[in-house]
Amino acid sequence: MTATPDAKPRGTRLPRLARRRQLLNAAQEVFVENGYHAAAMDEIAERAGVSKPVLYQHFPGKLELYLALLDLHVDDMANRCRDALASTTDNKQRVQAAIGAFFDFVSSQGEAFRLVFESDLRNVAPVRQRMERSLRESAEMISMVIQEDTGCSSDEAHLLGVGLVGMAEVSARYWLASHGTIPKDVATQLMARLAWRGIGGFPRTT
Repeated sequence: MTATPDAKPRGTRLPRLARRRQLLNAAQEVFVENGYHAAAMDEIAERAGVSKPVLYQHFPGKLELYLALLDLHVDDMANRCRDALASTTDNKQRVQAAIGAFFDFVSSQGEAFRLVFESDLRNVAPVRQRMERSLRESAEMISMVIQEDTGCSSDEAHLLGVGLVGMAEVSARYWLASHGTIPKDVATQLMARLAWRGIGGFPRTT
């Protein structure tokens, strides 16, 4: 096979975790460029600069490799949301920080966010479960704050959390697709103002 321009030189021995990171980085590039179905393990191995047997030592198949990438990014999105909510006790600032977490996620992953939000495998059960977990975990974290500070029931707070997460995700993806014609901080502030005008109207009980 002829090496691609981005292929890494072969022959370097790496610790297992370092090799795994290398393979995941190469796989991410190929999946984002080609989508799951058109991506080939041959190309991923070539991009990483390893043989196919080395790739299969770490990941038994293409789906397992894809799921490992999804797990990384789903965890990253949840951690970003968790950090945003913990960054302040001012709820208006929390709203902006949480929405900013979604804008940061879609703009800092080299379009890897598509693996989480726009996968062409969304009908495959383990992929769908991870995509749903990404939004569910963020919504649950936000709904806990809403329930603690308002008189909303658990179900009401969860619905509001889902709504805020959905708005943040869709607006962030649209912003990126429009090539950032609005600066990211301005776009984040606009969506935060919209969200706060709604959620800020609920009376606090604490």
